[in-house]
Amino acid sequence: MPTPQTLPDLPVFPAALPAAALRRVRGVLTDIDGTLTTAGRLPAQTYLAIERLRHAGLQVIPVTGRCIAWAEILTRLWPVDAIIGENGAFYSHLRDGRLVTRFIDDAETRARNLRRIDELAQRILREVPGCALASDQHWHAADLAIDHAEDVAPLPPAAVDRIVALMREAGMTATVSSIHVNGWFGRHDKLSTSRLCAAELLGADLDAQRDEWVFIGDSANDAAMFAHFPLSVGVANVREILPLLPVPPAYVTEAAGGEGFAEMVDALLAARDAG
Repeated sequence: MPTPQTLPDLPVFPAALPAAALRRVRGVLTDIDGTLTTAGRLPAQTYLAIERLRHAGLQVIPVTGRCIAWAEILTRLWPVDAIIGENGAFYSHLRDGRLVTRFIDDAETRARNLRRIDELAQRILREVPGCALASDQHWHAADLAIDHAEDVAPLPPAAVDRIVALMREAGMTATVSSIHVNGWFGRHDKLSTSRLCAAELLGADLDAQRDEWVFIGDSANDAAMFAHFPLSVGVANVREILPLLPVPPAYVTEAAGGEGFAEMVDALLAARDAG
């Protein structure tokens, strides 16, 4: 873990931000693990913060590496517009009360990739002692999730790096979250499918309107999102992985995990109420 001396001095959200910038915000994109959750649990104040965003008329789209089973269940249960899962392999939403999942790849491509994923998973398990398949891997539709810190003892950085290397040698895109190493075939990622989801569901352009959205996250697989959005926020635990990020978030909350998310929402809605 990096020492405090190696960490950049990130302004606390919303320090140095004019209230007018926050009043322009129309939506929030958010990671789930370590951002909405604290120690694997969803705090009550975090769920309430999501409700408050929706009641204020803002769009809310979680963007996660979690599997399709999680995404489709939470789409039904949470007050959100959609959930992007498996690092951009699909997004799920409700249309007239019915669940709809929009995949990036067709069924034949996904089936072929899952066969390749099964073979690679067995190699990784053999070559990297201490790792395991993510507990929900059997419910993944398009990617491979290797547990490095959720239900196994945290792996040393060299072991995590080896998992990433094996995935990339196989032609995968590989990213590291706070709990899993995720790998997938294809060019999609959290940002590309966020663009697609916002355009198709909301008629929003996340390039032309990127200053109207907040992204909040905590891990290395959020790097493209941190780089794209001027109003990018890391919950406090993002400090642990700042050396892994090519571009850090623009701001950081004082609190970690779900409490940090709620802190960000408090600041965002206070600025809107004062406008």
